[in-house]
Amino acid sequence: MQNGTPGQTLGTMTQSALLLIILAAGSAAQAAGERTYAERLGWPAGTRAVIFHVDDAGMSHDSNMGTKKAIENGVASSLSIMMPCSWVPECAAWLRENPKVDAGIHLTLTAEWKHYRWGPVAGASAVPGLVDEGGYLWDSVPDVAAHATPDEVEAEMRAQIDKAIAMGIQPTHLDSHMGTCFQPQFIERYVKVGIEKNIPVLMVGGHMQHIGAEAGQFKPLLRALSAQVWMAGLPVIDDLVTQPTRAKDYAERKKELLALLDNMKPGITEIIVHCTDPTEVFSHISGSGATRRAEMRLMTDPEVKAFIEAEGIVLTTWRELKERRERTK
Repeated sequence: MQNGTPGQTLGTMTQSALLLIILAAGSAAQAAGERTYAERLGWPAGTRAVIFHVDDAGMSHDSNMGTKKAIENGVASSLSIMMPCSWVPECAAWLRENPKVDAGIHLTLTAEWKHYRWGPVAGASAVPGLVDEGGYLWDSVPDVAAHATPDEVEAEMRAQIDKAIAMGIQPTHLDSHMGTCFQPQFIERYVKVGIEKNIPVLMVGGHMQHIGAEAGQFKPLLRALSAQVWMAGLPVIDDLVTQPTRAKDYAERKKELLALLDNMKPGITEIIVHCTDPTEVFSHISGSGATRRAEMRLMTDPEVKAFIEAEGIVLTTWRELKERRERTK
């Protein structure tokens, strides 16, 4: 979830609704015996399973090249695609040639860059609340929340999934660009679409070692929704890392990532990265090229791979999570 987390995007609820959510989450945790979702999906107790997830595939050619390198030559194990963006056909062609790649839909309801914009897949006339005066998706999550209806958001989510399938992409999961789908008026539609289509949705319901601080008071809500997703027969993860490194120096970034992995609790943790192999063109889209290139380097760094192997950390995918969930129903 780029530039948005559950804690930042979920709004307030009535006290009675929140109480019901807390009770449901508590019952689900008690029924599970506080086991991690890794254990519930069949891994031995103590297993640390990681999805290194590359967001923003399809956004640009440079994004596609960085994603490809991170997946083919590195430890990245999953990606998700921004279906409204111009470079999706290139990404889709690569996926058709590599059907085993774990590829989901990065449900995109915003177009945040200044000079590179995109509109909704469903068309502006079908979802007028999702677009600005220029016909582009709003550039911020608050604008989407202020103008769009849940029906419009659901229509756009479905249009993006349908477009992916029409292009030969079979989505392994759904997640949310900038966390927009985690807005309180939209999150139930996000879960609803995933359950209806039997596609796993990014939902965190375990120990929340890292995302917990960001989720704050909304942890019970996330646990309750996770219980709903699990009961519907779809997988759930234990934790989410939205920004694994912060240093500007690459060596320091690597130290941060290795420390993160070393201190990671057992369970299934998704670590989000944005891998780009930036050319001069990317600087006209965003000033984040250096950070994105550094994350691509981390994914392909032999020392990072060696550390993962030495620590016995399991690299997994959303496809594997779903297969394991099918066996545990």
